[in-house]
Amino acid sequence: MLNAERMDYQKNEGLDLGNLIKNPFEQFEHWFQFAVDADAFYANAMTLSTVQNEKPKSRIVLLKDVDERGFSFFTNYTSAKSQEIVENKNASLLFFWKEIERQIRIEGVLEKVSAKASDEYFKTRPRESQIGAWASPQSSPVTRAELIERVEEFTKKFEAQEVPRPDFWGGYRLIPTYFEFWQGRPGRLHDRFVYENKNGEWKIFQVAP
Repeated sequence: MLNAERMDYQKNEGLDLGNLIKNPFEQFEHWFQFAVDADAFYANAMTLSTVQNEKPKSRIVLLKDVDERGFSFFTNYTSAKSQEIVENKNASLLFFWKEIERQIRIEGVLEKVSAKASDEYFKTRPRESQIGAWASPQSSPVTRAELIERVEEFTKKFEAQEVPRPDFWGGYRLIPTYFEFWQGRPGRLHDRFVYENKNGEWKIFQVAP
């Protein structure tokens, strides 16, 4: 039974203000590298939540870049998620690494990355993925046979050249206004520390589990 599922959290020492980095981006990078070193499954996988018509929607996307400007991922600009972003640019990200019993929530506003940044990332993708970006009418009804046919069509179209980035495909960057770092602790007395941007300055405080 689900109500009988229990586990205790004991893999890491607790958090306090003294061992938190004042810059939340640096704190994120520290935890992210810890997750990578611990062989966390898809450490860069994150839940992206958007809102459309007051209804939240979530899906897993992959973090592809992070710097002081924000957190970037790439997608089809005609997809359902992109239409939701057009309607409401507020969004959140969630990283959960069960291997190290840590979670990070990030809230902010989404913007498109530059065409140059999208071009540069697209060039690094495997050719099959590049073809897939052209072939997939993301979020639209399609059969497997139709999808395979579209892949064959674009494979033939670009067989003698590099695959260009489609105009309808590119990146988004979430510009954070809020971070929450969660560390599992025994007895469900988890540590939760929030970074909140107030007038350009990050304020840090603890909240109850």
